[in-house]
Formats: sequence, C-alpha cells, structure tokens
Amino acid sequence: MIPRTRRHLALAATTVALVALTPTPALADPGRSGDRDPDLGPYVHVYDPSTPTAEIQATLDGIFAKQERNEMGTDRHAVLFKPGRYDVDAKLGYYTTVAGLGRSPDDVDIHGAVRVIGQPDPNSPAGISALTNFWRSAENLSVTPTDWSNQWAVSQASPMRRVHVRGTLWLEPGNGGYSSGGYIADSKIDGITINGSQQQWLTRDSELGGDWTNGVWNQVFSGVTGAPAQGFPDPPYTTLPTSPVTREKPYLYVDERDRWRVAVPGLRHDTAGITWAAGGQPTPSLSLRDFYVARPTDGAQRINRELARGKHLLLTPGVYRLDRALRVTRPGTVVLGLGMPSLAPTTGDAALRVADVDGVRVAGLLVDAGQRESDVLVEIGHRSGHRNHAANPTSLQDVFFRIGGPWVGRARTSLVVHSDDTLLDNIWAWRGDHGNGIGWSANTADTGVVVTGDDVTAYGLFVEHYQRYQTVWTGERGRTVFYQSELPYDPPSQAAWTSPTGRGWASYKVADSVRRHEAWGLGVYSYFNQGVDIRAARAIEAPHRPGVRFHDMITVFLDGSGGIERTVNDVGTPVVGSFGTSPVISYP
Repeated sequence: MIPRTRRHLALAATTVALVALTPTPALADPGRSGDRDPDLGPYVHVYDPSTPTAEIQATLDGIFAKQERNEMGTDRHAVLFKPGRYDVDAKLGYYTTVAGLGRSPDDVDIHGAVRVIGQPDPNSPAGISALTNFWRSAENLSVTPTDWSNQWAVSQASPMRRVHVRGTLWLEPGNGGYSSGGYIADSKIDGITINGSQQQWLTRDSELGGDWTNGVWNQVFSGVTGAPAQGFPDPPYTTLPTSPVTREKPYLYVDERDRWRVAVPGLRHDTAGITWAAGGQPTPSLSLRDFYVARPTDGAQRINRELARGKHLLLTPGVYRLDRALRVTRPGTVVLGLGMPSLAPTTGDAALRVADVDGVRVAGLLVDAGQRESDVLVEIGHRSGHRNHAANPTSLQDVFFRIGGPWVGRARTSLVVHSDDTLLDNIWAWRGDHGNGIGWSANTADTGVVVTGDDVTAYGLFVEHYQRYQTVWTGERGRTVFYQSELPYDPPSQAAWTSPTGRGWASYKVADSVRRHEAWGLGVYSYFNQGVDIRAARAIEAPHRPGVRFHDMITVFLDGSGGIERTVNDVGTPVVGSFGTSPVISYP
C-alpha cells in the first residue's frame, strides 16, 4: 500500500486458440456441484430480474455495512446477477465481489452503480482517501450510471474485469484524496476516465471511448484501443499497442437452459481491445458438474482427493485453513475462487503447489501466511522443469498474498514460478505494513516473487515491503508489463538492511546470468518510517547488456527518512530526504 502520510502529491492534468480441456469423471456431492441452481453456500447471493429490487438493495446495503471497515476480517461475499436489468446501487466493501452471470458483460445491466467510495483519512486532502481500498472486484457486467459517473476508488487487489461502463468512470475518492493504483482488463469505458489522484495504474486489453484525463507517476496501457499516446514521463503514460500473450480469467455464467458453466477463455497473441466484441469467437466452457464446489469447512485432504480424481475446483467464500498444500497435478485444471476466498496454511507447508503441466488456471484467491513459517506459499512447477508450455501455459490471475495483516504470518517467499511460459496477471504480494502481527521481526518474509521459469510474462505485478529483494527473476526472456513496489517501511538500521551488492536491497532484481529480459512501466517508492537514515543503493538491479532492457521507470521519495540513490543500476538521480522523483525513460 501507499502510506497514509504524503507530501507534495502532484496531480497531472487474433486469433483465439481454443484449449483442449481435460475431461472429468463422476459428480461430486449432490447439491454442491449440480449445474442448475447449485448450492454455493450462505455467502453467495444469486439474483434474477424477478427478485424484488428492495430485496436486492437490502442485501447489498447489509453486506456493505458489515464489510466497509472489515479490512482484516474473515467474512467473504459474492453477489451474482443472472442476465437482465437491475436498478440498484452496489457499494463494495472488503472481500466483496459483484459479478454478472451472462455470456457477455452486456447481458447484465446495472442501472445505478457498482462502486467503491473513499474512506475517511485525516492525512489526505479533503479528509478522504482510497489508500486501503483493497480486496474487492467487479466482473462480467455493465453499469449504466444514474449519477454523473461510476466511481471505482480503489488501490491494490481490486480488479475490474469484463465490465462495460456506459458513461464516465471515476477512479479517485474525490477532491484529490490519495489513491495508490489499480487494474482494469477486458473492459469498455464509453465516456471519459477520470484518473485523478491514482498514482499508478494498469489498463490491459480494453477499450476507452473517451479521454484518460491525467496521471501521477506511472500509468500503463497494454493493448488498449483509445489509449493515450506514449508520453512518459510527462505525461506519465507508457503505451504498448498490443499485449504479447494473454488469456482472460475464467468466469461463471448461466446458459440459455439455466445451466451453470465456467468459461475458460483461450490463449491469444498480440492483442488489443476487448474479447467480447460482437462477432467474436465462442468461448470454451466447462459444466459446473466438472467442479468440486468446496466450502471452508473442507480440509485439504478432501479437496486434494477431488483434485486427484480429476475435478476442477471452485472455492466458495471464506477462509480455508490448510494443514497441507493443495496439489494440482492434472493438466487443464481450473482453480477458481468465488468472493475472495483465503487459503491459510497452518503447518508451515505451502498453500498451493501446481505440477509442471499444461494449462492450469488459478484465479481469484487470497493466500495468507500462517504463524509457522512457510518456505513458499504458492509454487508453480518444479525447479528441475523447463518443459515447453507455450501453446497452453499455466496462468495466475487476481492472486493476492499477505504476510501479516489478518494475523501473524511468516513465509520466506510468497510465489515461486518454475514453469516456463507462465502468465501472471494482476498479482499483489504484500508483506503487511499495518494490521495484526506487524513488525520487522514479526511478519518476516524475504522475497515476494521469484521467477526461475523461462518465457514468463507478467501483467500488473505489485510487490511490496519484503525484507530483501521484492522480486527476483532468473529465468530467460521474461517480460513484465507494469511493476509497482514499495520498499519495506520498517528496517530498523542500515546494517539490518544491506545486500551483497550495497546499501539496502533493490526491489526488482534480474540475475547476472540472464541474457534477455524486458520490462515496461516500473515504479519503486520509499517511505522509511523508523526515523533512521536508510538508503537503497538502487531500485532496479540488472546485468548491463543489450538483451536486458527496461522502459519507463520511476523512483519516488514519498515521506520519512533516507531514500533511493539510483533508479536502475547506476542511472538516475537520488530521491533522498524530501519528496522527489527520478524518471528514466530507457535502459541501457
């Protein structure tokens, strides 16, 4: 997250490859995974147009009242709308998903709003901010605003996917109140987008019908029709005309016979714009009967038994306390979270291990470290791997890690990616800076993301506050489109935070052995808040060779003491002691 205290914050005015899916055998428990009106538990609220509006609004208001301030709580909710029109105002608090159940976002039309508002913050202009508006989402629906705009004032881990805003989209909390960045994919905005105070943002494979009004430090557009022109650092726009390789997140829908299915979009290359435009190819799908529909009361042994039988996995809302890792060993397995469920290891094992196989899809999960230290929380593939998965890679989408916050948590590394060709799409790895169990020797964690696989592509990589390197990349031909990172707030001394290559630890580390790597739109920020002069010698550390290239980087001193001395290797100006920025357009 971005710290609450901020100084001098300046606002600036295809082809679709259909993937073969592994067939699955017998049904799971009756009543839990049937394909008509399945029992998804008490925290999934399903509506159709015949439901009285007052009933829907009362549910939405009740959830928001409970979740508006429930930042570190355990309640989770999903509100799902079958195709039709609804006249409601859906305000989203923590751990709340609002989603449509149509084949297209336009099948569900919300007249009113699906919105996130700011929270009181005495340290922010106008006393309001969105700095901690995390862990919520809107998916697969259209919004026709009945006010002047649809407000989506969020920061990390709050994606908007497959949404059609039939009007103006407003991304800040109001009057310049602070907000620290977010993510939009496969969405269409008919009107203007008011970025306002959003410090960094990634928009991927979408369509903008109006202007993107401004930017602060780091705004990235990848495969976005109507995107503003490349302008970094003034305006701070990084614009890629196409996205090199993508696959959209799986989503629930209800077909014309009222059967529930999970869409599994295909792999695409060199894309721009939305996937659901008229005349597009049909999207492959699976019956919900092919899924084990898990509840938080299910243990890891039961879930693993269903995965071993060949079931896909739908995790309904709640916290899953796991005495061993969930294991995905079959190609093509889908692991889909509904309503921001949490995987919480309790014995020092990982939460999830995925074999080095084709086409696994993991989406919509939180992973919370336990009090017993884990070596890794999620592991994709094996270190001795290097199979070619280019035709059908594994993907992780909207997967968010926490070390501390809800409770004391410890893990040496949050995510390790060994499998070649893996797609990372909106990952937030966060060592907590507030909440429960917070402290330099309490919520300990070395590194957020480690990539050893080759040809891995990341869109929207947010990695923050870890105690050594935030991200380490040793695989060849890696690509990152948008990177946002805060260094740890709380090193108690320079001696406690010194790497083998100098003062502090770089945020983004490319190993000396790597021959080819490329990244676009990187922002690294410092806020050392212990009253000690702490320095990071550089924000990005990489071998100096033609095949390792960086585009549009910035370092920022936010507040506190100390700062960052160089942006990439020995290039860039110091941002130390007071607010400042150091943009670098290209390296080498």
